[in-house]
Amino acid sequence: MTDPVPVMELLDAWKIYGAGEATVNALAGVDLRIFAGEFVAIMGSSGSGKSTCMNLLGALDRPSKGRYRFRGVDVGDFDRDERALLRRHHLGFVFQSFNLLARTSAVDNVELPLLYQRVPRRERRQRALEMLDLVGLAERADHTPAQLSGGQQQRVAIARALVTRPAVLLADEPTGNLDSARTHEVMGLLADLNRRQGITIALVTHEPDVAGFARRALWFTDGRVARDGTPAEVLG
Repeated sequence: MTDPVPVMELLDAWKIYGAGEATVNALAGVDLRIFAGEFVAIMGSSGSGKSTCMNLLGALDRPSKGRYRFRGVDVGDFDRDERALLRRHHLGFVFQSFNLLARTSAVDNVELPLLYQRVPRRERRQRALEMLDLVGLAERADHTPAQLSGGQQQRVAIARALVTRPAVLLADEPTGNLDSARTHEVMGLLADLNRRQGITIALVTHEPDVAGFARRALWFTDGRVARDGTPAEVLG
């Protein structure tokens, strides 16, 4: 049964930039809910509000008006430090750029977020190795990014995002730097993690093929959710 309390919830959320004639409503009254175990693709044309929405969900920014609730707690008014703690302990991020330390092994890259949580060294290593095994790279633990393909580097980035055991994995154009074969590899991994591990995923993409791996899609237009359904319904 679905938990009745959404993991993430925006209630009449607005994000307003500028003033007067220069006012831009990047978000204009968004209502959305993401529940535990969902895999949601957030889509729309450039300037539609999808990236702004992701910034709010990731506690990288705050709504100008309206509310953002995380696990039922209103976090829209959290200050910078409080939002940083929320990100550190409850959210995992995957970006278009892999952002791996170039001269550092895969396992050390994955361990990095646990350093900020002051997790003991032995536990850090164990959890990092478990995550690399989860993404199919256990045998590449000692390889540096230069020794890995683009798809493998993104797998390391996904392992790093998951090592803190976040409530939600947020992925912003995670296949933007990958060719079609590596895109399919990474998206297949995310779909498998969602299906088998129950990991909640919210993903921003402009690519229909990528959105097709999700189980639900939101289409943004002019700062609002214009369509909400399965990827086939939304893109059809």
